[in-house]
Amino acid sequence: QVQLVESGGGLVQAGGSLRLSCTASGRTSGTYRMGWFRQAPGKEREFVAAISWSGRSTYYADSVKGRFAIGFAISKDNAKNTVYLQMNSLKPEDTAVYYCASQKRPAALSEYDYWGQGTQVTVSS
Repeated sequence: QVQLVESGGGLVQAGGSLRLSCTASGRTSGTYRMGWFRQAPGKEREFVAAISWSGRSTYYADSVKGRFAIGFAISKDNAKNTVYLQMNSLKPEDTAVYYCASQKRPAALSEYDYWGQGTQVTVSS
């Protein structure tokens, strides 16, 4: 089993920044990839970004790719088994519960084996 604990959510004004953290513990050896998803009120959960366990490969949903240049990025601290989602220039439509997830084997970007409890991000206009 792998345990995932997210933190870093909160209330921020439009244009502000947040950095979400997800720390993995337990049987993390063999983890293939970690990802971030979000679920806005009344909407389905959607993929946001993912990173290989080594940290060398990153993946972004089309909806956020264009925001990479302004500091919307996923990263990983291998020593801490922690994945980050840096979000700059936040918009009200980024409001959602953000979930961290991990894969224990190669799979599609949308398929994960373990999930965190989620952290709320609210962006006010």
